[in-house]
Amino acid sequence: MDTRTAPARLRIARLREAMAAQGVDAVLVPSSDPHISEYLPGRWQGREWFSGFTGSMGTLVVTATEAALFADSRYWTQAEAELAGSGIALVKIPTGSATYHLDWIAEHVARGQVLAVDGQVLGLAAAQQLRTVTERAGIRLRTDLDVLDAAWADRPTLPTAGIYEHVAPHAPVSRAAKLAQVREGIARHGASHHFVSTVDDIAWITNLRGADVAYNPVFLAHLLIGPGSATLFVGAGKVDAALAARLAADGIAVDAYERAPAALAALPADARLLVDPKRVTLGLREAVAAGVAVVEAINPSTLLKSRKTAEEAAFVRQAMEEDGAAMCAFYAWFEQALARGEAMTELTIDEKLTAERAKRPGFVGLSFPTIAGFNANGAMPHYRATPESHARIEGDGLLLIDSGAQYLGGTTDITRVWPVGTLSAEHRRDYTLVLKGTLQLSRARFPRGTPSPMLDALARAPLWAESLEYGHGTGHGVGYFLAVHEGPQTISKAVVEPQMAMEPGMITSVEPGLYRPGRWGVRIENLVLNVPAPSSEFGEFLEFETLTLCPIDTRCIDMGLLRADEIAWLNRYHAMVRERLAPKVSGDALAWLMARTEPLAG
Repeated sequence: MDTRTAPARLRIARLREAMAAQGVDAVLVPSSDPHISEYLPGRWQGREWFSGFTGSMGTLVVTATEAALFADSRYWTQAEAELAGSGIALVKIPTGSATYHLDWIAEHVARGQVLAVDGQVLGLAAAQQLRTVTERAGIRLRTDLDVLDAAWADRPTLPTAGIYEHVAPHAPVSRAAKLAQVREGIARHGASHHFVSTVDDIAWITNLRGADVAYNPVFLAHLLIGPGSATLFVGAGKVDAALAARLAADGIAVDAYERAPAALAALPADARLLVDPKRVTLGLREAVAAGVAVVEAINPSTLLKSRKTAEEAAFVRQAMEEDGAAMCAFYAWFEQALARGEAMTELTIDEKLTAERAKRPGFVGLSFPTIAGFNANGAMPHYRATPESHARIEGDGLLLIDSGAQYLGGTTDITRVWPVGTLSAEHRRDYTLVLKGTLQLSRARFPRGTPSPMLDALARAPLWAESLEYGHGTGHGVGYFLAVHEGPQTISKAVVEPQMAMEPGMITSVEPGLYRPGRWGVRIENLVLNVPAPSSEFGEFLEFETLTLCPIDTRCIDMGLLRADEIAWLNRYHAMVRERLAPKVSGDALAWLMARTEPLAG
């Protein structure tokens, strides 16, 4: 293969030409947009376009002679394949929050040279870290350039899909009530105004939804909240006249998307502006009028939306029943197709499972790209089959399926592993150790306010006991018909922050895993809800209600590794799954459900 004509190599060459023309020695390309989003509109997928690496997280740095892509262990195998022939080196980092790219910049960009990064997509907190490093290294930092523009032919424009309301009964809290709650939070910080850029926060506050970002029912916007009014900055034509009138009735004016910086510049001199340094960009922070006092703290809405109301939790339970019914229909078909020896690939899994979900009431779309990985592909936590590269489901091994959907009443995310053909003792051991981790965390009870990262070791302990480990976090927050990944809580090895306290109403994933590169992967994931547990003289306690409704395949289990109490929990879970889903399915799907929820002998 002649790698000189590889697309990424040619695009990096064009980027270097643009750098030279603008007097830039190095460019930093984060996976980010003006809203610090995880899933990016096409216009801001520059890291993917120039490098060819399609993972959802990663950082690209390009100098005149070198290029490096920084990715964590979830993506190493994928990145090595996608970067082949590009001339871009993969730098393996331990976690997505690692700052190895800053050390690399300090080592590879000489004193006095110019490093450019688009300040409109660089988070304020990340900018503060970058400035510290560049000042110490004597590197000149420019944040007023978007170098990518000159090198990116046919760069996508902004999305134009319309905005719609999330209405009752699925939106049980009114827009006016949410604005009042946010203003209480603003006041607690001694601020008069608040600027919000994160699209899921804005969607939550306004009870609006859109389709600007794949898999997330959100829209590109900024929101400036004042003492008695608010302004929503959105693209032209995205809000129709009727919706604009309803927003105006709740004190929200609509203005052009590009006017947000000007509004920040026009704030009164006595204003005190609340911004979240992890959820606003440097470019927007720099637009604030010089005399305005700025208070940095987490967005009040980030904390508020993480705590689902009782009404929202009830709708999530209904969404889980619809999701579970879809999976029963799919898995019944899947097992019958396997038994008949039908030709099947990982792409077939995605198509059939999505089709079953689409039949369910309230379905809006998928919540992330389906991961269907057979054997070696399952060892890549963020693998995605493509028409160009996918596996047939045949022979012996493990099939990992991580999928989810958006419903008007909630967001789902589930991972299951299924046996294909004959399993080995090692397959069963790995599966059972991961299952033990899922069960151990799912059964936890802990004081209210416990920092969520403290719970991480519970899921890892059964694996650690065998000198085994996995590289990703154990759990992420999940939105309510919003982002499948949301904060502030995270069950992981993250550095603890005060806002990570576990509170009632939070929905979090529980998903330990184990990956053997080139062989197979195991991950078993449910979503759980923080609910009150019995209190004591030591205060309030919480525990988890498992929300996800789908059998956990018991044919993969090494029964010799499970304790009686673990078997009892699994039997109770399967009894609940059977009771909740049986009224929703019939025929082959019901027969499959009954077979897969048979209790295990303890």
